[in-house]
Amino acid sequence: MTKLIYSLLFILTIGAAHAQTFKVSGKVTDESGQPLIGAAVLEKGTNNGTVTDADGRYQLTVGYVNAILTVSYVGYNNVERGINGQGTQNFSLEDATVLSQVTVVGSRNMNRSATDTPVPVDVIDIREITTKQGQLDVNQLLQFAAPSFNSNRQSGSDGSDHVDPASLRGLGPDQTLVLINGKRRHQSALVNLFGTRGRGNTGTDLNAIPAAAIQRIEILRDGAAAQYGSDAIAGVINIVLKESVNELTANVNAGIFQAKYRFDNKTFDGLNYNANINYGVAIAKKGFINVTADYNFRDYTNRANTVPEADLARRHFGDPRIKNAALYYNAKIPLGKNIQVYSFGGLNNRKGDAYAWTRFADDDRNIPSVYPDGFDPIISSKIDDRAVTGGIRGVWGKWDIDLSHTYGFNKFHFLVSNSLNRSLGELSQRSFDAGGFQLAQNVTNLNFTRYYKGFLNGLNVAFGGEYRTEKYKIFAGERPSYYNYDPDYPGGSQGFPGFSPTDVISKNRSNVGAYLDLEADLTKKLLVDIAGRYENYSDFGNTVNGKVALRYKILDELSLRAAVSTGFRAPSLAQKYFNSTFTNFVNGEAVEVLLANNESKVTQALGIPKLRQETSQNASAGFTYSPSGRLSVTVDGYYVKVKDRVVLTGQFSNDDEEIGQLLTDLRVGQAQFFTNALSYTTTKGLDVIVAHNTPLGPGRLSTTLAANFNWMELGPINTTPLLAGKEGTYFSERERYFVMASAPPSKINLTFDYSLKKLSFMLRFVRFGEIKLINWNYGGTDEATNAPYTAAQYTDVYKPKVQTDLTINYKISKNLSVSVGGSNILNVYPDMSSPALTEGGGSWDSVQMGNNGAFFFTRIGLKF
Repeated sequence: MTKLIYSLLFILTIGAAHAQTFKVSGKVTDESGQPLIGAAVLEKGTNNGTVTDADGRYQLTVGYVNAILTVSYVGYNNVERGINGQGTQNFSLEDATVLSQVTVVGSRNMNRSATDTPVPVDVIDIREITTKQGQLDVNQLLQFAAPSFNSNRQSGSDGSDHVDPASLRGLGPDQTLVLINGKRRHQSALVNLFGTRGRGNTGTDLNAIPAAAIQRIEILRDGAAAQYGSDAIAGVINIVLKESVNELTANVNAGIFQAKYRFDNKTFDGLNYNANINYGVAIAKKGFINVTADYNFRDYTNRANTVPEADLARRHFGDPRIKNAALYYNAKIPLGKNIQVYSFGGLNNRKGDAYAWTRFADDDRNIPSVYPDGFDPIISSKIDDRAVTGGIRGVWGKWDIDLSHTYGFNKFHFLVSNSLNRSLGELSQRSFDAGGFQLAQNVTNLNFTRYYKGFLNGLNVAFGGEYRTEKYKIFAGERPSYYNYDPDYPGGSQGFPGFSPTDVISKNRSNVGAYLDLEADLTKKLLVDIAGRYENYSDFGNTVNGKVALRYKILDELSLRAAVSTGFRAPSLAQKYFNSTFTNFVNGEAVEVLLANNESKVTQALGIPKLRQETSQNASAGFTYSPSGRLSVTVDGYYVKVKDRVVLTGQFSNDDEEIGQLLTDLRVGQAQFFTNALSYTTTKGLDVIVAHNTPLGPGRLSTTLAANFNWMELGPINTTPLLAGKEGTYFSERERYFVMASAPPSKINLTFDYSLKKLSFMLRFVRFGEIKLINWNYGGTDEATNAPYTAAQYTDVYKPKVQTDLTINYKISKNLSVSVGGSNILNVYPDMSSPALTEGGGSWDSVQMGNNGAFFFTRIGLKF
């Protein structure tokens, strides 16, 4: 692979030497005609650029006569213009006002570009990647566009089948902060209990935001809690909504998986289709409202037919059926030259149907007269997600002031069908309302920003405050969904027992925060950013965190950057207060498990302390290097140590001497809970991005190599005196492997993108590193030898795999384009394991490229 990459880059460099070029020159001034010294002039879509001299003049050789130039200067609005074969291009930049600022996450300087920040920031153009990828939702788009981002669909994991957990740099889903237009996004009400990613974590449902409403996604790959608050340990994902006006875009996408391992003879399954429309209307001189409507459907896949039926755990294993509808908007309305009101937000409604584990005909939980062949319960979801932000920006003196309020709400309602309550016998109903949970969040922000052009080589001062409230509820299902009418049989709805009145809670908390962020160009070469933040939570107290980041330009082509910071994450309300009784499977056997909240009798009896915040120490260092106008290299190493990490413990049985009687009284076989079990986790990694762009023949070839290498170590277990010596149950080796498998140890994307007039081709290879997980054999005895299972018998190894993607796009006219292609076109699967031993009951855990195989798609795009 390495030799291939170097050979390709060498060939591309040679090709560039013989490609046709075009020279353009001109002058960059301010509104009064004064030259702007050091303004950046960049050929859009490339790394080819220059800066203006002492007279504001520049000269640049671009790749073709219709190239687009982007001109930027700190404190001024960016200008973008196509040269249209004209060799002289002069630019006049307007002084930046609050109405037209560029926000890039990672810097509170409103006019700094992503390439200027002292920490790594990926800026992903959603319109560009959606024409070249078959994936239809945000999680899967980022899974294959950003190597440090990982998300896999789950199967047989209850709520996580309906909300895909995601992680950045291998840390937890709740250790990445998500922003919309720079404002904090609410989390999902769901806490992940099963599956191979995000166990015990809450996260943000990125798929609630339609890709068609997004202009770009910025991924800050560095700890940023000192700048943005709780959850930003791994980094920040900022989703920027569209602002286009007088342009209607519509897309229709459809795709289907190449079926394999089915019980029938179907060649394809898992039909996906999406339809969306976006339109913006101009308001006054610089105002607008942009609206997006989106509908996405995803059908079942089934990959259960991999072993003889006698060894099956499930007859249905694969993607659930999902129906997802969303309506989003983004608006800004000027009230004067330096004042505007703004608002954005949207609604998302999702309905999901996911198959649970099979109850076979001879299962004690089945009634043969009702289901002669057994049954496959279906866990359905109704997810209501909505959010709205309103605010006002203005200039007072020379200060930019931003006051906003954001409301977010997520409700998760469970329904169960094709099921029964065994304790009701033949009279049992087949469908149940199982209850659910919800989370509401309110955030008020007041921010002040000012840029001092005359101080040193530029100083940006930002400070402000935030007040946030959160409210979490669990609501009960109908009585037959949770009640046991006959103690000789299991009660509640099979597949997913409902929440009972004893589970019902309503809890809230608040916190107040204040920050100061100073960013200064001490010299033309040295940038320093210093940030500090104080927060006070009503449920666990105070925290103070800081960050220092540097960027030093050794040469115009070479910059070094580094950052150190501390961070924190407050345990979510779901982690503190979620409780339920559910059925789990151990060695293929069903066991009733009580998940006790942090204030329950079980946790109090065991002396489990109150959940406390996770804290982190972050460090990163790297460089950016552009040896030529068409080649750029960025390398960033990182170190993240998270202390007192919150996890979901293992399950303590009712035969335990300390808590056995309590569990017996509660009529449950096992119990588990959330606690700060891990003393620390240490994550070390390296991000490498090599981008090359060149005219080649009559077209243009862009080549990108993007790689993430990630190593995680887990520290000792924090136990209580009563549980000393039971670390193997408190947080077992099996659970430790699930944490370490949050990301593959390496993920490498190699992408070739060739454009030729109206035609473009994208070829991509994605290599996933090896992942190891411990299966249900762990701790057991081999009946054949009467000896404990060996490491080879309880370890599932998923060896490195490479996925190949290919897309062809053709612009039929300026209004119409068509894309056809495939993801994983060679139909590669992870290595197969035993369905009875994996977490999800299928032959694969949720790792690497997933278990659906090849996906073929087409897309029609309209623009008027």
